[in-house]
Amino acid sequence: MRTRPVRRLARHLAIGCAALALTIAPAVTAPAATAGVHRTGTLADGATWVADVPAHWNGTLLLFAHGYGPARAQDAPDPATGAALLAEGYALAGSSYDPHGSQWALGSAVRDQFATLDAFTADLGRPRRTLSVGQSMGGLVNARIAARPHGRIAGALGLCGLVAGGLDLNDYQLAGETALAALLAPDERIPLTGYPDAAAATAAANSLTAAVVSAQRTPQGRARIALASAYLNLPSWAAGQDPPGAGDPAGQEAQQYRWLASGQLGFIMSARYAVEQAAGGDSGSTEGVNWAALLARSSRRGEVRALYRAAGLDLDTDLGALSRTPAHRADPAATRWTARTSTAGGRLGVPLLDLHTTADPLVPAEQETAFAARVRAHGDDRLLRQAFAARPGHCAFTPQEILAALHALVRRLDTGHWPGTGAAALAADQPAGTTAFTDRRPGRLVTPDRRRTR
Repeated sequence: MRTRPVRRLARHLAIGCAALALTIAPAVTAPAATAGVHRTGTLADGATWVADVPAHWNGTLLLFAHGYGPARAQDAPDPATGAALLAEGYALAGSSYDPHGSQWALGSAVRDQFATLDAFTADLGRPRRTLSVGQSMGGLVNARIAARPHGRIAGALGLCGLVAGGLDLNDYQLAGETALAALLAPDERIPLTGYPDAAAATAAANSLTAAVVSAQRTPQGRARIALASAYLNLPSWAAGQDPPGAGDPAGQEAQQYRWLASGQLGFIMSARYAVEQAAGGDSGSTEGVNWAALLARSSRRGEVRALYRAAGLDLDTDLGALSRTPAHRADPAATRWTARTSTAGGRLGVPLLDLHTTADPLVPAEQETAFAARVRAHGDDRLLRQAFAARPGHCAFTPQEILAALHALVRRLDTGHWPGTGAAALAADQPAGTTAFTDRRPGRLVTPDRRRTR
């Protein structure tokens, strides 16, 4: 199976996570002395940090947590957004996280972000206000910082954040992969966990992708792809396509297939290897999963049932086959590590505004639903607002959407009250046609419930 689609998707998804070029600039001692300063340095654990301060600094520092990928320091989601933030007077800083371990650097990321704040203060002056900003995996880092700001962070902005956490991520991705392997390639014994190296993860992903491509040729295969997509929380709107109609299950599945065939499995299965590296094992589990009940909770259940009927397949038979598939059992130590380092919980210590695209194939917008429920259970929902952009893709925001969300957070901090954060209010903050905010909210996150602390 060719790996080119995997590499192409990885490059596409890395646009918002690529590091800015690093150069050395002289340090200054106070905000008043800055004049377009660019600064880099190294932290005690070997992590690097980068900062940019505009000539007319407004006193606010945006402490940026980058997403999953190479350990390179980055202080903005992308160059265009970074330039827009600097033009508004914001200083920017961010760390690489510890470069000596896995790219799933949740063991060091929060520590390195606060150490970067220390380094910025020592070299460039103390900010009047610091806001945490995080993207993708960095959105999880951001939520953890918002839960325990240590009196140093005034507020937080999350961008396509993995706020449901690593335990849920591992579980629902493993459930979807299990459905694909068991129903589309039952005799191939494709490994889904416990990879000895990154090459083994890539080979397994290529085998599973090949099975998906073959299955797409038949109505029965398409029905089973739709079932697995429901467990993966995979959106039915693909990049470069018009969204399918609500009554078009075939069109919905066709766009889910586009995600899978273009390298989705290569990305998430390779990332699973990185998570296993960091955790010392796999925390994912399908033990005790009620596959029928799991599907019943999915907003995609209507699509699945319609396609099974059209294919002449018995859905209960396939659900029974999944129940008889040998379960993946979580490694207890890896589960404890992931719970300790890679979950956001539900507590908030400062205001947090999360922004998400509605059709995110890597960090489904339904993660926001799960996170909001946990925040509400802790009684901190007054501190949380969530906004959505109607667009397919992971972290596929315009700079104007990020600016509008940031402005709403700043007004919350300035006034003590949230301004309007609905689609109309956020869109009004920016020029017409530059945003795609929507009031439509995502459904429930489909993930096995092991009744553990998240």
